[in-house]
Amino acid sequence: MKLDAQGWLSGVRKILSPNFDPRPHGMPISMLIIHSISLPPNEFGGKGIEQLFTNAMNHEEHPYFEQLRGLKVSSHFLIRRNGEIIQFIPCLQRAWHAGASLWQGRTRCNDFSIGIEMEGSDYVPYENAQYRRLIYLTRRLQRTYHIIDIVGHEDVAPERKTDPGPHFDWKRFLNSL
Repeated sequence: MKLDAQGWLSGVRKILSPNFDPRPHGMPISMLIIHSISLPPNEFGGKGIEQLFTNAMNHEEHPYFEQLRGLKVSSHFLIRRNGEIIQFIPCLQRAWHAGASLWQGRTRCNDFSIGIEMEGSDYVPYENAQYRRLIYLTRRLQRTYHIIDIVGHEDVAPERKTDPGPHFDWKRFLNSL
């Protein structure tokens, strides 16, 4: 797998999200933000995440989905429970994943970060296949971009977010890089 000049990763499924815009001119990518997501909450394998990131959600399909009406979010990558990587946004574009965020005095973390969603929740451990693919993806991104920080969504938005959650094994992940 290789990253092309725009930041598309070869060999993975691509589903283009409309929820992105250009990064600020001259803004280098220096951070990875690890997230977790499941739609409906704590259910895995459905189309809810893809539908959310492509603004195609059927809000009547599940009671939880109504609160997502009008939400426009995305991430660069999603790693499914089985290890499948899906890319929604090329890395050189700004995905809308961190929201209101702050890291070491810098606001607007979407400007300088790549978002990686792990299919999961605060209540279950992640799968070995997910860690393998996350490590592989992170190494590829580090070879192309000057990644200084790797953090969780909870680190840049601690008042709002808890992901990737208490079951994410940071030690395992970081020691494998």
